[in-house]
Amino acid sequence: MALHDLPPVPPHDFPPARTVLVPERGEFFLRDSGPGEGPTVLMLHGWVGSADLNFGGLYDDVIAAGYRVLALDHRGHGRGPRPLAPFRLVDCAADAAAVVRTLGVGPVIVYGYSMGGAIAQLIVRDHADVVAGLILSGTAQHWQEEELRRAWRAMPFVGLGLSLAPRRGWEVALRRAGLRPSPKTAWVHAEMTRHSARDIAQAGRELGRFDSRPWLAPPSVPVAVVLTAADEAVPPVKQRQLAAAVRASVHEAQVRHLDVAAMAGEGAARRYNPVLLAALDAVRGRTPADTSGSLPASDT
Repeated sequence: MALHDLPPVPPHDFPPARTVLVPERGEFFLRDSGPGEGPTVLMLHGWVGSADLNFGGLYDDVIAAGYRVLALDHRGHGRGPRPLAPFRLVDCAADAAAVVRTLGVGPVIVYGYSMGGAIAQLIVRDHADVVAGLILSGTAQHWQEEELRRAWRAMPFVGLGLSLAPRRGWEVALRRAGLRPSPKTAWVHAEMTRHSARDIAQAGRELGRFDSRPWLAPPSVPVAVVLTAADEAVPPVKQRQLAAAVRASVHEAQVRHLDVAAMAGEGAARRYNPVLLAALDAVRGRTPADTSGSLPASDT
């Protein structure tokens, strides 16, 4: 059966959705589980993802541990804003901080995955008042390797292709990722067609320019890195260098980059979610920091 003949059925139940109007910034879509026994965790998703696509398999476990979950869609991604200005990571950081201030829930534990980790680093730099703790996962200080830079320079062509044939383009991408036609795959496809092709391409170029090495320093709040040890997109050595730069505790999960996703399956969730919860506990101060896995920072 063709993908377009299948109903788009989400693989999980998600926390309630809400729209938050932020003065002078616009409307933001986010998942909000409501107050819990513990702190609020602000989840920042990765490139070409959305809150639900990236964290659909995480929500329940984090909420069950007593945390309040807030997860927003970045501009140009999913149901995020569509401003006319070019996509910039610093604007995504300002958006997230403004949402926290508007809701009056800060400071929060900021958890950034992949591109969300770059945004989280910018939040700590530019909006430290909203941060009570920091968790970085599947991310790095930079993506400056020449092979990657060549890929980033191709982003305008990616954006053009997605603009001309968005449904076909995302269907091809999902097939290459190994996702067979099913109602869950149809849901992923439907969610990805919400993206702005222009913003997705510009976000890729932004990641190619991102480099926090000149300014990143250990923040005054607790920091943990959830290291995706089988990551083929962000090498573990780069994640360890990031952990050393911010003096973070290191918590290893035996997962690949795309295993942190709503479609990843129960096996990936069993390997990743408990490690994330341990990192949350460490940042919250329940357990001593374990930095035994950290390596000295160095360039790659």
